[in-house]
Amino acid sequence: MHDIVLTTFNARYAHTALGLRYLLANLKEWQPKARLLEFVINTNVAEAAEAILACNPKIVGISAYIWNANEVRELVEIIKKIAPQIWVVLGGPEASHLPHRVDFGKADVIIQGEGEVAFYNLVTQLLTTSEPPQHRISASPVDMKTLILPYAFYTDHDIAHRTCYVEASRGCPFSCEFCLSSLDKKVREIPLPLFLDALETLWKRGVRNFKFIDRTFNLSIATATRLLDFFLAKEGEYFVHFEVIPERFPEALKERIARFAPASLQLEIGIQTLNPDIAKGIHRKLNIPKIAQNLAFLQEHTHAHLHVDLIVGLPGEDLGNFGRNLDMLQSLTQCEIQIGMLKKLSGTTLSRHDEEQGMVYADTPPYEVLQTQDVPFAAMQRMKRFARFWDLVYNSGNFKKTAPKLWRNGKVYAGFGAFSGWIYSQTESTWQISLDRLSWLIFTYLITQMHEDESFVKGLIIEDIMAVPGRKLPKFLRENTPESNVFKTQPSPANKRQRKHTAQAQ
Repeated sequence: MHDIVLTTFNARYAHTALGLRYLLANLKEWQPKARLLEFVINTNVAEAAEAILACNPKIVGISAYIWNANEVRELVEIIKKIAPQIWVVLGGPEASHLPHRVDFGKADVIIQGEGEVAFYNLVTQLLTTSEPPQHRISASPVDMKTLILPYAFYTDHDIAHRTCYVEASRGCPFSCEFCLSSLDKKVREIPLPLFLDALETLWKRGVRNFKFIDRTFNLSIATATRLLDFFLAKEGEYFVHFEVIPERFPEALKERIARFAPASLQLEIGIQTLNPDIAKGIHRKLNIPKIAQNLAFLQEHTHAHLHVDLIVGLPGEDLGNFGRNLDMLQSLTQCEIQIGMLKKLSGTTLSRHDEEQGMVYADTPPYEVLQTQDVPFAAMQRMKRFARFWDLVYNSGNFKKTAPKLWRNGKVYAGFGAFSGWIYSQTESTWQISLDRLSWLIFTYLITQMHEDESFVKGLIIEDIMAVPGRKLPKFLRENTPESNVFKTQPSPANKRQRKHTAQAQ
């Protein structure tokens, strides 16, 4: 039996809840009475409640995020119906900021902000006194010098099978209006010797996959270089992920990044927009020449895997502007380009644009933009499909040689947009499209719509598919299929549907 259960729904099994481990690490004398229970987003909520209640807890602490808000609401309601005497405490980003667009009203206490100290104080109050707690507790930022680090609570199973998240700092000095990190204007660092000791302990325990959640890893060059040096001194294979500021790559950083072996370093680079006027409108700093220079260096002189972000639906930005952003960015780097839809998170200042820019958002998580003054609803829907097909074809890396044939003369947005519209007309879906079927659809489009040479396209797709050892060629590409009949023998999905409907009618 455990008096305290700390729980959440992770987005995937491979993820781990760093926030819960921080709470557990800082529970002091209450730590032996606490248990960590992690579920995934597709866990049956009633079964999660069953596992929690089996611990016979007095307090249940739940982390609420944008991806699990509805599941958290349902979990709270079940717990309070079955065991109303249990104190249910919510924290995390989705609970911390008002307005709550998911109803968390059944929770007894909501901690807003960093919860390590506030949760300990609340537990002490609930377990030692009869004094009723406040319903809403506003937690101050914690002192990073006295914070107990959580990494001892990664189990051997976590280390072997899941991602270990780490952080060297909290906060962000920038003011981008769409981002919750902009609310904390000051970056607070964990004392570097303490953090390096924690990394060394994790390394000795066998951790080889480190994902840093710092929003501005390369803000402090002195800290960034020390951390890079830590990994450069290690032998063997490992993987490290950092989120970096695109304009800030001095020579000391470049020299170190260039020394990382292939497949050992990933850099997530938030671009969001390359339009200076749009960036200014959302309080985002933008230095395009410096961004172009740094992307060129990372592309040409390092083995780092790059992941850059663009956002659709920013206030004042039409799709013509977005298309120019994508064209420019793809010309600067052939890395993964994540296309995301703007989300209006509670706590941010995006709402100030709503009336002037005609911003309309979904009321349910993840609160994506539905339309703006410049991008009507139907166009926004097309862009959601564009982003999904872009992931399947371009970002997946499955069609490195073939994908660039979907556009001409650097017109990435126009070319891929035409393909996106065509493939949706064939599939009427953006999900459950197998690699074999996707290969056939790309092949068909390039032959029938782009008028490419059939043998040439077939060769490109074969190179792409077989670049991954162990793959089997799609049926239409196998050697025993006469090349002259390859195209004729594969009816399109639309034709298949037509034949099926005709047969049913007969």
